[in-house]
Amino acid sequence: MTFERIVRTIRGDSPGKTTELVYFRLGPKDAGRKVYLQAALHADEQPGIMILHHLLALLKEANNNGQLKAEFVVFPMVNPLGMGNIAFRQHQGRYDNSSGVNFNRNWPNLFKAIDERVADKLGDDAEANVRLVRSAVAEWLAESKPVNALQQQRHWVMQEAFNADYVLDLHCDNDALPHIFTVPQATVKMQDLSDWMGSAATLTTEDSGGNSFDEVWPGLWIKLAAAYPDKAIPMACQAATLEYRGQYDVFDGMNKDDAERLYGFLQSQGLIDGELIRERPPVSPAATDLAATEMTRVDTAGLLAYKVELGDVVSKGDVLAELIALDGEGAFESRTPVLAGTDGVVISRNVHKYVWPGCSIAKVVGSEILESRGDYLLED
Repeated sequence: MTFERIVRTIRGDSPGKTTELVYFRLGPKDAGRKVYLQAALHADEQPGIMILHHLLALLKEANNNGQLKAEFVVFPMVNPLGMGNIAFRQHQGRYDNSSGVNFNRNWPNLFKAIDERVADKLGDDAEANVRLVRSAVAEWLAESKPVNALQQQRHWVMQEAFNADYVLDLHCDNDALPHIFTVPQATVKMQDLSDWMGSAATLTTEDSGGNSFDEVWPGLWIKLAAAYPDKAIPMACQAATLEYRGQYDVFDGMNKDDAERLYGFLQSQGLIDGELIRERPPVSPAATDLAATEMTRVDTAGLLAYKVELGDVVSKGDVLAELIALDGEGAFESRTPVLAGTDGVVISRNVHKYVWPGCSIAKVVGSEILESRGDYLLED
């Protein structure tokens, strides 16, 4: 069993500036399975940092007791660049200051990167194909030349995540109930995760349109399987984004409970030995297509007065909130109702009540595919 604290140095984009990226590696390196966990890719979403703080302690104890049956790599704060996005006493952390890129968008398409390397070498042995593909990704990463700070940070992260069997990316919403994003092909295992997490919804899509981190890894295997249907291409990586409530839900006791639940999931997958940390939780709602979740938006600026609570079941046309006018003839007197566009459950709202045109003010999880959602299924 090993325990390593690893520090990588990111060269800054301005003279004299460097940033440290710190992470941990635990468990047997020859286990044959690997689990990758990270938090705060959106650096302004910090419940995951507290959760991984507690989970790391549990993993260290299991490691000392010889109970880890996989190699674990844990990035409690995977985006130190974003943690530095502070201006006028406000922390941002969602977008890279230099490029404007969302930290969880535009990750590389690994299928395009390695397709030509493996196309004529894939065969009927699934395990051999997994080794071949991962070797090709490793070669591509070794050949890559990251230049700016964001590219360097992503490069370090990808070198640890590319060969993981499980990739779990801890985020949070604005003000929300726990929920999960994953690909449809992973719903069996992710149902178990959803149960342990106490998730209010599991939202699935193969391609959200944003090349987000959690889609990179299963997306490679999904695209390979589609391109080479006569070859043995397994689903070699189970991945998900875990949304742990809202941005202000950083509480020691609550997040310790979240960590224990996550530990229970890892035990249920046979990745950690020992008696279950707690009894199995109740079954959570079945997965639904992300395209059936409405992100209700407003088309004018105003102040929100919510008429629903998280977890409320609503019908199409129900009033989710009223928007108090802040200018014009009805300023500070008139209210415009904001209506639900589908039947479903309210799983998120906006913490900030001042909103402007285009702002999403609620997520309503329904079962009917909404054509209005289009190809880009993410919030921003």
